[in-house]
Amino acid sequence: MTQNASLTVSAPLSPELGADRSPASATVPSTGRLIGIDLARGLAVFGMYSAHVGPDVTVGGPVGVILEMARGRSSALFALLAGFSLIIITGRPHPRTGRSGRQALARIVIRALVLLVLGYALTALDTQVDVILSFYGLLFLAVLPLYRLRARTLALIATVGALILPQILYMVRKSAEEGNWANAVVAADPLARISGTDGILELLVTGEYPVLTWMPLLIAGMAVARLDLTRSGIRPRLAVAGAALALLGYGGSWLALHLVPRALIAVAAATDGGSASSAWWSDTVGAPREHTPSAWLLVAAPHSETTFSILGNTGVALGVVAACLTVADRMPRVTRLVAPVAAVGMTALTLYVLHIVALWFFTDVWHVAAIQDETMSALPVLLGFIAGAGLLATGWTRRFRRGPLEYLLQTVTRPARYIK
Repeated sequence: MTQNASLTVSAPLSPELGADRSPASATVPSTGRLIGIDLARGLAVFGMYSAHVGPDVTVGGPVGVILEMARGRSSALFALLAGFSLIIITGRPHPRTGRSGRQALARIVIRALVLLVLGYALTALDTQVDVILSFYGLLFLAVLPLYRLRARTLALIATVGALILPQILYMVRKSAEEGNWANAVVAADPLARISGTDGILELLVTGEYPVLTWMPLLIAGMAVARLDLTRSGIRPRLAVAGAALALLGYGGSWLALHLVPRALIAVAAATDGGSASSAWWSDTVGAPREHTPSAWLLVAAPHSETTFSILGNTGVALGVVAACLTVADRMPRVTRLVAPVAAVGMTALTLYVLHIVALWFFTDVWHVAAIQDETMSALPVLLGFIAGAGLLATGWTRRFRRGPLEYLLQTVTRPARYIK
């Protein structure tokens, strides 16, 4: 796990896209296989575990604060890294063209469809987890036309999207709340009938990870992947940008909620007694019961789908990526210590799916009481999931380059090689 600047980067394994290890992708000087990206992805996996398995954040204290920091922000980190992986597949630092480019696009389309199906299969297990994979599948297709753009252009599009798309989402959701057209769309949607969900409407608008407002995160990750991360000053700039976005998102929300008359009162009244005072950063505020007030646009809670939340979550994700890249490049001893976390990042799709299957098995097959609760009794369960994932990933990656599902995802894309 040590670094060697002369090594070429092979595409980081991701829960979204798997890896592309064709010769054309191994052209970018970097530190090993971008261990820092694997490390960041591993932290995102553990963050997901904490949200799905660990104690509720209401336990308070240092543990509660740490758990709360992962809520929503780990999935945002996943999304940003998904955009990074998309650029790896389509060519970094320069996009592939010609036959190679068409094959790369076909691989992503196939992967997106597989993730769509896999996500719905996991959703059918009826766990308490809001499975993100189906949303990712559509997200990849939505941002794929942008894969040839430069870093600055991608960053600009991500910024504009963060400023505009949440307002569009709010208006569409408001219209759905007040009218009957949403039910008509779902009734006519074949995807809704097949999957037993609200289909394309859920993926785009009403779901936990609506494509409409999660696109800026993927596009931001695409912009980061276009950068030469070995250049002096790039990582500090990423860290500064992340801190500025976090301050703008969470700090801006705090100011707005306290300066706009009756904003806090409106948010509290709409959320079943949620903690409106923490709506600028915490999901303890809850979600609106029925009708969403316009004051909700001032909230920055992780899954509030507002401009403030997107800016804040993107800032945190950029900061984590910058820190992980710095650790991997500058701190070899620390890198060796956190090697199991990086191994988890290398097998993230497999371990994400396994933890959902495990939750289904223990709750529906063994009929174990709710694993996640409001006491510290769930903490040993969370630590067990984390330790188990680290051990499995470390053992597997010592013998294989990819996780089992990552291998499968790579295999199903092989027909793309025949595209002329």
